[in-house]
Amino acid sequence: MALAAKLQLRQSQSLVMTPQLMQSIRLLQFTHVELERFIDDEIERNPLLERAEPQDDAASDQAQKADAAPEVVGDWFETETAWSAEAISEKLDTSLENLFPDDPGTSERLGPDLTAQWKSASGNGSSSSSSEGFDAADMAAAAITLRDHVGEQVALAFADPAARLIAGELADGLDEAGYMRADMAEIAVRLGTNEAAVAKVLAVCQAFEPAGIFARDLAECLALQLAIRDRLDPAMKALIANLELLARRDFQTLKRICGVDEEDLLDMLAEIRALDPRPGMAFSGGASDAIVADVEVRAANDGSWTVELNAETLPRVLVDHIYFAQVSPHAKNQTEKDFLAECLQNANWLTRSLDQRAKTILKVASEIVRQQDAFLVHGVRHLKPLNLRTVADAIGMHESTVSRVTANKYMLTPRGVFELRYFFTASIASSGGGDAHSSEAVRDRIKQLIDEEKPVDVLSDDAIVDMLRESGVDIARRTVAKYREGMNIPSSVQRRREKRALASAGR
Repeated sequence: MALAAKLQLRQSQSLVMTPQLMQSIRLLQFTHVELERFIDDEIERNPLLERAEPQDDAASDQAQKADAAPEVVGDWFETETAWSAEAISEKLDTSLENLFPDDPGTSERLGPDLTAQWKSASGNGSSSSSSEGFDAADMAAAAITLRDHVGEQVALAFADPAARLIAGELADGLDEAGYMRADMAEIAVRLGTNEAAVAKVLAVCQAFEPAGIFARDLAECLALQLAIRDRLDPAMKALIANLELLARRDFQTLKRICGVDEEDLLDMLAEIRALDPRPGMAFSGGASDAIVADVEVRAANDGSWTVELNAETLPRVLVDHIYFAQVSPHAKNQTEKDFLAECLQNANWLTRSLDQRAKTILKVASEIVRQQDAFLVHGVRHLKPLNLRTVADAIGMHESTVSRVTANKYMLTPRGVFELRYFFTASIASSGGGDAHSSEAVRDRIKQLIDEEKPVDVLSDDAIVDMLRESGVDIARRTVAKYREGMNIPSSVQRRREKRALASAGR
């Protein structure tokens, strides 16, 4: 068989992920904080991008527009103009067809009963800072660090100035997990003392809170916590001394070394799992960011719901065409011309992508509100089973797009702030053949049954199953147990013991 070289012409289709398309996809799943950080980076790289400062009043805005050259118009990502649900599908940029090829619009799906509009960004100045007002977050106490927490205990534990100085040096050697990484011999030399004195102070510091700090390795950290619980018996000491066997899951050897049977070893392992291997991490979280709702839902006068985007989460970005018109004639070579053209193209694409992102969030949120109308009116018991595909089919988008939109986005409703993912729950069949029940609604029902149980009649999981089936919920016992444990509710045996203890204490 002879081998020969020949040319073949083949035609095929494939999806090309351009940088602009990838950017648009990333923008969909960005949180408000991530989006602001991304825009700041883009403004730093692109001289044609700048943030649009909000105007103090309408007059100054009109004056600025009058002063602008009529032939050079700034391309704004504005939220001043109100958009109705019927106008959402208008003015879409056709260059985004690769991202939303199956988006036929929204107006025909939302219907007249659901009003969805852009929230005015001008407002009453509530989003702008004022020198006369104050933010409650600014008055919140600063987070306590691990060093501060340990310093308070050092001041109380040591009256001797020398011991207090040693304790301070040891505290400086703590890492963020609470382990003491400083060298004791080095501390002794630096302070002009001996290692025995440093070890004596260290022993006192190892009794500080949280339990396990000032340990020099994992085994010592676990041993300190067990000692405080009075559980550091010889068998547990042997287990702690052979953590490498535990990591290899060599339980047979551990049983022989510790001198225990399988049941005792399982109890010991459960105690080990309950310990904290990094006790100092509780002080390293820093201040938590307040949740800012991306969408706001309010009751309308006609009994429907008004869905609006939160103006605080809508970045205002300006493409400076005036600056482009000024500098482009002075480009010295083709490289500079290409750079300016690329900056203009990226700036225009970013503003359109931000616009499309906002409209997509609004469309998804509006459909969620339409699907979960009963929840907004009556509460969690009326939360319907919902999945991403149902919403995607209703608004004519791909399921992956809906998934990106609902990730880390929040909705402010009359019943509180909820992540968009909260409204997507699993379906539990009805015992009577009717509509299915939401898993979140079933969890709430289980919690109510347990809260209402009497001390003399504590409900078992089987009893809860029977009561739920009587109310039309077809659920298995293991599912009830899983939901109960997920809500940190003890078993019926533990609850019965607690109620008896409380009753005895009351006598």
